[in-house]
Amino acid sequence: MKLLFTITLLASAAAWGQKFDLSTGKGELYTAERGYGFEEGATLTPGAGSLTCEKPPFYFSARVPEEGNYRVTVTLGDREAATVTTIKAELRRLMIEKVETKPGEFVKRSFLVNTRTPKIPGGGEVRLKPREKTSEVRAWDDRITLEFTNTHPAVSAIEIEKADVPTIYIAGDSTSTDQSGEPFNSWGQMLPRFFRPGIAVANHGESGESLRSFIGEQRLAKVMSVMKPGDWMLIQMGHNDQKEKGEGVGALTTYKESLKQFIAQVREKGATPVLVTPMNRLTWDAEGKITNSLGDFPEAVRQAGAEEKAAVIDLNAMSKLFYEALGPKEAPKAFAGSDTTHHSDYGSYQLAKCIVQGIRDGKLGLAKYLVEDVPAFDPAHPDPVATFAIPAEPRAAAQRPYGN
Repeated sequence: MKLLFTITLLASAAAWGQKFDLSTGKGELYTAERGYGFEEGATLTPGAGSLTCEKPPFYFSARVPEEGNYRVTVTLGDREAATVTTIKAELRRLMIEKVETKPGEFVKRSFLVNTRTPKIPGGGEVRLKPREKTSEVRAWDDRITLEFTNTHPAVSAIEIEKADVPTIYIAGDSTSTDQSGEPFNSWGQMLPRFFRPGIAVANHGESGESLRSFIGEQRLAKVMSVMKPGDWMLIQMGHNDQKEKGEGVGALTTYKESLKQFIAQVREKGATPVLVTPMNRLTWDAEGKITNSLGDFPEAVRQAGAEEKAAVIDLNAMSKLFYEALGPKEAPKAFAGSDTTHHSDYGSYQLAKCIVQGIRDGKLGLAKYLVEDVPAFDPAHPDPVATFAIPAEPRAAAQRPYGN
C-alpha cells in the first residue's frame, strides 16, 4: 500500500517536523530505510478520508532525529462513518482517552511524546535489562510509535514536530514504569492523559529498581544529563528497596539518604522534586483493612520530604483508601490477575488519578498543566470497575515484572 506524505525538514533539529497525509486510506509498513510506516500485524482498511483497521489496534511509527519531546497532532474522523479513537504512544502510554466523531466530522488533537536513548551525553549509557532490549525496546528506540485503538479508530493525518516544553520525569519501579504487555499496567503509563500538551511525561521508571540500583545503572545520571530548569521529577520507590540487606541498610537510614541525594541533584538542575510514597500491596487483615507490608518506607518518604522541604504525594495513604473502598472481593480487579503488587489498566488509572489529586491538593506548579475534564478525585470513592473502558491490547505471553 502506498502512503502519501509530506516531510518538512526545517533548518535545525530544534525545528524538525513531519506531516503524514492518510486521507487516501492507504499505508505502507515501517522500514528502517523509509523511516516511517505502519507496524506489522494490522489489517488496515481505507475509510472515507481516513485510514482505519478491521480489528484494532493498529500502530504507526516515525523515526525522529534526536531524543527529546515531540508534539504530535492527529486528525481523526471519517467522511461517511462515526468513529471512536483512543491513542497510546510508545509503551502503551495513554495520550488521548476517547475521541468520538460523527460522519463527516474531523477533529484535531495534540499531545506530547517523550523519546530517549540509552546514551548519556558526554559518555556512558544506561545499563539496560534484557527486556529493555526486546519487549520494552519501544521505550528506548529512535522512533515514535502511536497506537490507535477503540471500537472504530480512524486517522486522517499525523503531524510530528520538535517541542521545547517542560518535562515531568518519573523515577520509579515496576509500579510506575511503562509495562510492555497486558495484564500489567502502571500509573506512570496513564499519567500523560491527564496533562495538556504544554508539558511532557518522560517515564524512566523500570521494573526491579530501587533508589540505589537506579543510581548504579546510570538511570539517574541519564535523567540529570537531559533535565532542564523548570522540569519536574516524581520519585516513587520502596518496594525493592525494602529487600536490600546489609549493615545499616534500611528505610530510615540508607533509603532516606538516597531520597535526599535525588532531591539535591534535581534541585541542582533548577528542577523540582516531588516525592511519592509507595502504594500499598494488596494485603488484608481479618477486618478487611489493608495491612502495611512496606514497613517504615512510606514514613521515610514523608520524613525526607519534611526535612528537605520537598512536596510529598501520599500515594500510600490514598491507595489504602482505594483498595478498602473496593473491598476484598472487588479490589483484585485493580491488580494484574492474581498479582498483589502490580496493577491492571483499571487499577493504574485510578492510581494516576490519585497522583493528579495529590498535585492539586499540594497546590503544586504542575497543576496549571492539568486537563480540565477530570473532576476532583476521592480515592475512597473510586470509579466503578464496570464503567472503566480504556481498551486493552491483545494479550501476548507477558512476563511478570521484576520485583514485587
